[in-house]
Amino acid sequence: MMAAPAPLISKHGGYRRLKSFQIAQLLYDVTVRFCGRYVDPRSRTHDQMVQAARSGVQNVAEGSQASGTSRKMEMKLTNVARASLEELRLDYEDFLRQRGLAPWPPDRPALKRFRALRCSKLEEVSAWVSQERLLLKAEPEHGRARTATDGQACGALSLPVRDSPCSSPCPSSSEFVANAALSLLNLCCHLLDRQLAAQASAFEKEGGFTERLYRRRQDTRRLK
Repeated sequence: MMAAPAPLISKHGGYRRLKSFQIAQLLYDVTVRFCGRYVDPRSRTHDQMVQAARSGVQNVAEGSQASGTSRKMEMKLTNVARASLEELRLDYEDFLRQRGLAPWPPDRPALKRFRALRCSKLEEVSAWVSQERLLLKAEPEHGRARTATDGQACGALSLPVRDSPCSSPCPSSSEFVANAALSLLNLCCHLLDRQLAAQASAFEKEGGFTERLYRRRQDTRRLK
């Protein structure tokens, strides 16, 4: 008894179950809220950050859906998502640098607690920011001396923010959110790199739709 032939159109979609999609979607929500609060809505940076975050989500989804008939298109769109998130990473780094701040090291206790939470919703990220600020205000010795308040930095930059100056040593909410976004970006970009490697390996071993179509035609001709 002959085995059933492999399906002509391979399994595809299911992107909502991908961890990369879930994190990219959370990043999009965080970025929309971040830009709405801290970046001048009239600036190009505002639109570029939102669009880069959106591209990360949409292209992961589109690539997953396209994989049924085109492995090449799946890889291309996944790579577009990866490139968009790299652009977004630079924008968050620029935001911090232009305000005399630096991305937090991965071993910073606040970031460790953030990663341990495995946030999946915007509200969970907001709750983390509130909790961390309360912890620092309760123990100011754990904070750091700020080089400049947001209000002082705002006047000399093309990316003005609307964040009240922090009178205590604790970082502003914008600094917390930017570093949380960078942490999510690091994870999402890592997952997309692995995803691209797996897609390339599958394409090398199995080929794409054209190869499957050719094999199906050959099999059909032999049976006649």
